[in-house]
Amino acid sequence: MTDMLLFTPFKLLFLLGLALFYGLAFEEYYTRDARGTPGGVRTFPMLALSGAALYALDPATALPFAVGLVALGAWLYAYYRALWHAVGESGRAHGLMVPVANVMAYLLGALALAAPPWVAVTYAVAAVLLFGARDRLHQLAAKLPAAEVLTVGKFLLLAGVILPLLPKHPVTDLTPITPYEVWLALVAVSSLAYLSYLAQRYLPMRGGLAVAGALGGLYSSTATTVALARRGRISPENAHAARLGIVLATAVTYPRLDIIIALFNPLLAWRLLPWLLALGGAAAVYGGWLYLRMRRDLGMQDGSGASNPLELGTAMLFATLFVTVSLLVHWVGSVYGGQGVLGMAVAVGVTDINPFILSLAQGGVHLPQSMLMTAVLLAIASNNIMNGIYGIALGGRQILGATVGLFLLAGLGFGTALSLQGWS
Repeated sequence: MTDMLLFTPFKLLFLLGLALFYGLAFEEYYTRDARGTPGGVRTFPMLALSGAALYALDPATALPFAVGLVALGAWLYAYYRALWHAVGESGRAHGLMVPVANVMAYLLGALALAAPPWVAVTYAVAAVLLFGARDRLHQLAAKLPAAEVLTVGKFLLLAGVILPLLPKHPVTDLTPITPYEVWLALVAVSSLAYLSYLAQRYLPMRGGLAVAGALGGLYSSTATTVALARRGRISPENAHAARLGIVLATAVTYPRLDIIIALFNPLLAWRLLPWLLALGGAAAVYGGWLYLRMRRDLGMQDGSGASNPLELGTAMLFATLFVTVSLLVHWVGSVYGGQGVLGMAVAVGVTDINPFILSLAQGGVHLPQSMLMTAVLLAIASNNIMNGIYGIALGGRQILGATVGLFLLAGLGFGTALSLQGWS
């Protein structure tokens, strides 16, 4: 009898409401265009209540509930077998969706009793959203290249298979960073890179290269600067947008790095936040000035030229570079102290600064917080200088406005870093 206490007035009303919502959505998308389809606004609440009652009879083993599920499956099988014989192929219009929806209505009853309310709500809402997205999902499946599906599979391999298997303790005395932390950094950077790629490729946007540049900054301001500088030089009509895109990529870099740092060192990210927001704001203001000068030249661009950054080869390269930089940071810190790490921060600006900054955030070297902040700001400022040099070399006068902005931002970054070091 105590098991029946699973039923409360709130849970009963909650279950009825969810089941009615689920049934209404089902009728909207399935029963109106197929007569005789089982399920709907009356059937689903009955199935949900039946599932809940049978589960409440014996929640320890759920044997009555399992028997009811088997009986429902047998009835659906008999019903559809008779329907197919009676109407032929026309009775198969919805495939397995209708019987699956009926089974899900039955399962909803037990879920509403055994799980927190948000689980049952998520379950029902997700099913309803899938009902409504039927046509769009079929269109997406027809248009989506097979390579994109494989890319998602690669990401799941990186994040869901390899990451949990890696050891969470150091495997060498050369660095305190663990293999798990190395791969977690790779997953974090790859996630931002892939989201940026998807937005550029599949979302037509007003602003063309400028917006593509801002999205590219979610991955690498250096790679974005190189690509847009070349684009601006080859196509002078795109030079205005290329200049703005380069500046916006740099503006996005500051908050992006703070977010990534926060995943591993929240205190360092919090202390860096006002400085990075100020520098990012300065870049955004400069970008706004450029925009006012060239807004009429902005056009539509679908981003179809964006390259996919989530490749296993790229991931392996990042992991190798991250481990190498981590070893160097640890060695430089142990031999030359904090000043050596600051010198290295300036030197790494010639390449990808993500591994260096992530190494600092994950404790690759033990330094005071103020010195870690200074090293991060120096690395970003040095990278801005190198991006400016790349821009001049590849884009020439066509993107001069962007390179001037990068040098100004680098000066602000160096000044901020030196002031922090002086205060400490």
